[in-house]
Amino acid sequence: MKPSETADSGWKGLYRVGGAAALIIAVLLVCEIIIFTVWPQPSTVIGYFTLFRSNWLVGLLDLDLLGMVGYVLFVPVILAIYVALRRVNEAFMAIATALFFVGISAYFATNTAFSLLTLSDQYAAATTEAERSMFLAAGQAMLTTFNVGAFQMSYVIVSAAWLMILAVMLRSSVFGRVAACSRILTGATAIGAVALEHTPVIGDIFVLLISVYFAAIVFLVIWVVLIGRKLHQLG
Repeated sequence: MKPSETADSGWKGLYRVGGAAALIIAVLLVCEIIIFTVWPQPSTVIGYFTLFRSNWLVGLLDLDLLGMVGYVLFVPVILAIYVALRRVNEAFMAIATALFFVGISAYFATNTAFSLLTLSDQYAAATTEAERSMFLAAGQAMLTTFNVGAFQMSYVIVSAAWLMILAVMLRSSVFGRVAACSRILTGATAIGAVALEHTPVIGDIFVLLISVYFAAIVFLVIWVVLIGRKLHQLG
């Protein structure tokens, strides 16, 4: 047996774990679509406080609880992709993998979902209007940090990592063109959704925004299923 074959066989466990994690992520993404359809995200801090008081779990789900789980599950997926593609361009894959982990760290460092849950309890226990105003102001600051820091900052870093991975993936036959193209479509539709989100709401643009976000999630589900299936085969 060649040394390279022996080395590859040593990564089969990682491939299997990464493949299983990718398929679980696909299920979580479908669940997110259902959750955001059944329980739309509140647009105000007081809306979140009210939601937390009625059902704290739904409140956390609306603040991307499943996304947190998904990011953790992406760790073995990214490591498995790195191992599978490292011979194509090891330097690019090492930088992309490092960037991805930086993006995940930024996401969790600025995610204030559980802090908002605690703040909602303090708001409910407040006895004066001054205290309520203070907790509302703190909640608004946390919600802004969550929307800007947890999503936009980490999204930019993770997107840069994905672009590098896609550049290597397109030069390799390991995952195939369909997987690479589905990830490109995911990125394109997600960027379109972000652009629409910062456009003044005129006419049916809100409906269009929801449609583009939905398309981005669908393409991402297709991609993680294809990746998970291939990693399972490699394992």
